[in-house]
Amino acid sequence: MAFELPDLPYEYDALEPHIDEQTMRIHHDKHHAGYTRKLNNALEGHDDLQQHSIEELLAGIDTLPADVRTPVRQNGGGFYNHRLFWDTMSPDGGGEPNGDLGDAIEDQFGSFEAFQDEFKSAATGQFGSGWGWLVAHPSGALSVTSTPNQDNPLMEEDTPILGVDVWEHAYYLNYQNERGTYVDEWWNVVDWDAVGDNFEHIVAA
Repeated sequence: MAFELPDLPYEYDALEPHIDEQTMRIHHDKHHAGYTRKLNNALEGHDDLQQHSIEELLAGIDTLPADVRTPVRQNGGGFYNHRLFWDTMSPDGGGEPNGDLGDAIEDQFGSFEAFQDEFKSAATGQFGSGWGWLVAHPSGALSVTSTPNQDNPLMEEDTPILGVDVWEHAYYLNYQNERGTYVDEWWNVVDWDAVGDNFEHIVAA
């Protein structure tokens, strides 16, 4: 069963001024669409693999046949990462998390501000293209990490609940080389309700 490019859950200009419409159009319609198409191309002729979810494919990346491992890593990672990225942003985002996620962040990092600092350091410190992540563990513990290219924590047996894209195509039209400013502005569109739902799903599993 072919993977399908998901629609954005909001209009292209809905995240302005923090993320501009042109960036969103290029990012979703060109980059994410390209990863989706190339993922499906890589899985052609592998009917058994097509029955798996993207999460299963990425978690088992090292067990995939050699001829599909790299394209699934690159394009399956791009497909999954961007889907999570869109779904954890909202024009009504920003602020701070509450409930169990808010408590977990307070317990793990000492404060929301300390968490933001650690997350930003991971995202801006990722050399070259990649992602910054907030990872949830079944115990309820949280951790911050980053990955290069389109890798993600699923490939290391962890589950991300929030990710920020720090490839240049995610921010360069508006922020040029100011990756840190982009991350600062991105906090204004983070949908903490969606991230909280992701957290609850991991802890309840």
